[in-house]
Amino acid sequence: MAENPVFNYEANLGQTYSQALPTLGQSMAQTIRHFGGNRVYGVGGDFAANLIKALEGTLSVCPSSNEMHGAFSACAQAETQGMGFCLTTYTVGSLPCLSAAALAMTESLPVVFISGAPGEAEVGPLAIHHTVHARSSWQTQYNNALQAFSAMGMRAERLQGQRSAGQPNMAGERFFQLVRHAWQHKQPVFVEIPRDQVFQKTQALKPLSLFTDSQDNGQILAGSELIARQIEHKLQASHHPLLYIGDGVKHNARLKALLIQFAERFNIPFATTWFAKGLFDEYHPLCLGAYNGLFSQNPSRPYIEKQMDYVLDVASSIYAQDTNTAFSTGSHFIEAFNNKTVLKSTVALEQDLVELFGYLCQADVRRFEPRMPPALSPLVADEDKLDFHNLAAVLNHLQQQDPRPYLYLPEVGNSYFASYGLRNRLGGVGRGWLTNPWYGAMGTSLPYARQVCRMIRDLDLDDIAVLITGDGGFHFQCNELIELQKDGAALIILYMRNNLFHLGKSSDAPIYYCNDDAFDVHSLISAYGGESVHCERVGDFRRHFRRFVEDRRGIRLIEIPCDPSPEYQCREIALLNLYIRSQNGDEEALAEWQKMIQSE
Repeated sequence: MAENPVFNYEANLGQTYSQALPTLGQSMAQTIRHFGGNRVYGVGGDFAANLIKALEGTLSVCPSSNEMHGAFSACAQAETQGMGFCLTTYTVGSLPCLSAAALAMTESLPVVFISGAPGEAEVGPLAIHHTVHARSSWQTQYNNALQAFSAMGMRAERLQGQRSAGQPNMAGERFFQLVRHAWQHKQPVFVEIPRDQVFQKTQALKPLSLFTDSQDNGQILAGSELIARQIEHKLQASHHPLLYIGDGVKHNARLKALLIQFAERFNIPFATTWFAKGLFDEYHPLCLGAYNGLFSQNPSRPYIEKQMDYVLDVASSIYAQDTNTAFSTGSHFIEAFNNKTVLKSTVALEQDLVELFGYLCQADVRRFEPRMPPALSPLVADEDKLDFHNLAAVLNHLQQQDPRPYLYLPEVGNSYFASYGLRNRLGGVGRGWLTNPWYGAMGTSLPYARQVCRMIRDLDLDDIAVLITGDGGFHFQCNELIELQKDGAALIILYMRNNLFHLGKSSDAPIYYCNDDAFDVHSLISAYGGESVHCERVGDFRRHFRRFVEDRRGIRLIEIPCDPSPEYQCREIALLNLYIRSQNGDEEALAEWQKMIQSE
């Protein structure tokens, strides 16, 4: 029997209730704003058109040059603001975001990937455009994107419309729960929105201010006081302790503040893992920088390997990670050190560690008197050739003289490993060094820079965005320059040019050549309204870099010709190239690597 058309949720639940109901689009905008999202990155499309129309009155819907870059910018948004949001159309738009989704999974980034989808009324036996559908298939396939994102281990759902005439749909509440899941567990989620549901009424949510972390995520594990007493006992028996911090604190401002409070109260030096670089101010008098065994070339190594007698290892990964433990070379002193307490969190929002350090900040422990090593870089002469071997030292001198924080954005490759020698200040963005240290995806630096530049402009911060890239990484993503130009972004790009993919290569095959000698980067930058210069000597670089820092307008690029000869590689790159060749079975490299490890 057909359902009575008069029986709807207005007749069932009352006209007053019905009139108070928001549309799904309004409810989604409310949820995004509640979780700190003031902008959504992405690319438009037919299935996303209703979503864009529904959100643009409340949020800033920012176009990107392509879907992958929009998703990478959302990853940077999660890194710097706690949550990231990306909007694309069905399959042809959402599937290119899979690289960024993999990055978000790897880096534990709460990114919400939102995709328009066919309306519920359109789902049927007809294969409509944008469906991933083989012509020989016996059935229509509408769930390919959901299945692809699910295969990465993340939640992936399509919101549903009304199922009962007497009840409004629950899509708004379900969207809230998915976004909250991303926020609580620091994991990405993927949500498809049928386009015919965007302007349909959905159940009203209570004021979202009621949903706070203290009410929803109280600490329920017992024993924090007992652990604190054990650590207190260890500290009392120590003379040169170390606080060693992992990337598990990355999105927890409260825990980071407690760690600094703890270090300052008892005058305990602290260092970070490689994956946690950029989370703390490396100009803090107690900061030893990022430590990673023989790959470290900063004050952390002599203190850790010559003085330290107890280490408090906080929030490192549950699993050992080769990149983070000196590539499993056996040279990571902390990894093999016995007198340590290891504190890892598996609780949402690290509430167990927050509670523990609340106790530790009140511990009955004396103040220590560490012999802190100097953190000054050697002065590089103006007439010296500038290359990867001295880039960090030159930038460190410039930063040492400038109170404005340089926020470094290195691209994966030589630029990434050379940047570990940089000493970063912490500014208003809350990060001094921003990249994806798992290097789970290439081509993130320009989309990351876009989010950072917007944040600096919107909050009127002193931070100076400095992107470091090789020519391969630059070509991979330079189409994002148009969005930086449209944004009026102030960005300094250090373009390390050698026309060759050099990291880890085992031959001179054509596949390693990532540029052409005839490429004119200056014409390209000029086309995007920017200014560029060519620098080969340290003195010229210092002069132009200082000028660009003062200028703070538009895109500014410094082209630095790089020599692949060993004497112009920085320590980290030279070691990594040797390690990769040894792992690839090169007998000469293997013998040299073994000799180096034994000497360490």
